[in-house]
This record gives sequence, structure tokens and C-alpha cells, in this order.
Amino acid sequence: MAVVDESKLRYLEFIQREDRVRHHTYVQEMRQYDLMKAGDPEAIRESVRMWDSGLYGHVSDDPVRNAKYLFVTSITLVTRFAIEGGMDEEDAYNASDLYIQDMDHCATVDEVRRLHTDMMTFFTWAMADLSKQDVQSRPIAECLDYIHYHLHEKITVAMLADHVQLNPTYLSELFKREVGVPVSQYITDRRMEAACNMLKYSQYSLAEIAQILAYRSQSHFTKVFGKAEGMTPKEYRDRYAKTGIWPE
Repeated sequence: MAVVDESKLRYLEFIQREDRVRHHTYVQEMRQYDLMKAGDPEAIRESVRMWDSGLYGHVSDDPVRNAKYLFVTSITLVTRFAIEGGMDEEDAYNASDLYIQDMDHCATVDEVRRLHTDMMTFFTWAMADLSKQDVQSRPIAECLDYIHYHLHEKITVAMLADHVQLNPTYLSELFKREVGVPVSQYITDRRMEAACNMLKYSQYSLAEIAQILAYRSQSHFTKVFGKAEGMTPKEYRDRYAKTGIWPE
């Protein structure tokens, strides 16, 4: 019997590698905005890494003006992604206007950099709050956290009920009422999100992804993925995989 859970190791390895990977500039940019849209705090760290990498564009010979132009470009994309993610248009545009007004008073590159981090933090937490605004109870919030960190394992309603010390039937009803979908559908949706990221950003084989996400076989994973995404995992990877993003 194995001492270490291989699926857990591979899942955690993927998460950790995502945190460390150095992407091609365009891919890295899009990744930070996708993370922001999802309310993932990693968006803030990714934006800082992006800014500090020196890979951003050169649009002016004046360093401060160059930083300001890049700030405007970034907040324009952030605003669009936030609106796509469900943020109220007026709130998003008003926040954008206020940040640009503040940026106009920045006198150094470092001031622009700090304001950019503040801006990414504001929008990321706004999107995180938006995604949780319909979840009222502590047990459901704990279930969502548990699911997020245990996608590499089999997850059942009974296990979640035991985790939050509620009756399984009551938990199922409460989950559906607060989250909007049954527990099983929510778990599948989160696994499909993870699978899409692995197919786009990793070199794991389809069999490895199926194992990492606790599917009983590659064929089972392929069937579930096809139903959710309208194409096979291979077709998805061929269409969306980002090349040149993993270090040798």
C-alpha cells in the first residue's frame, strides 16, 4: 500500500507549479485577468510578478509616462473582465475612472506600481465578494472551501455533511438553495475548471489529469468533459493549449 497519495501529490504539484510558472507575456497577462475575474487572490501575485518581470511593453521613453500608459491599458482590461464576470458596469467604470485620476497624480514609477497592485487587489476582492454574495451560511462556505482543496479525492455529500456536522439530506437542500446547483454538479463544474486549466497550462497526459481529479478512468473523464465542454479533452487542448509557457 502506498504511503503517499499519488493523486494528491500530483494535484498539489500542479497548483504549486501554476504559482511558480513564468508565462509568455500575452499568456501571463490573460491569466492574471482570468484569475481576477474568478476572484482568485493569485491574480494579485501574478500582476506583481508581471510588473516586476520587466516584460511589459515600451510605449514611451519617459519611464513614468510609460508606466502610466501601461496602467491605463491594464485597468481597461481589468474593467472589461470584471464586467464579464458579473460586476455592475457603472461600479466598474466608476472605479476605473477614480484609479486613473489617482494615477494621474503619481510622480514615480514605483507610485504607479503600488497603485496598480492596489487596483488589482480592489477588483479581485470585489469579484470574490460577488461570487460569494449568495452564500449566506457558514456550513456552505466551509463546503466550498473543502471542495476546492480536495478535488483530487472522491467527494460525497455524506463526507461534506460529516465535515460540517449536518444531516446529508438537509445539507443537499441547503447547498442547492444557496449555491444554485446540486452538490454533485458543483463538484463536476470545479473539476472541469481545473481540467481546462491543466489542458491549457500543463503537460500532464489525459490519463494523468483523470487520475489527479479522481476520475475512475480516462474514458470516464473524457465522457464527463465532453458533456460539459462540448468537445473531447484532446480537442480542447489542441484548440486552447498555451505553448512555450513551461520551463525546461
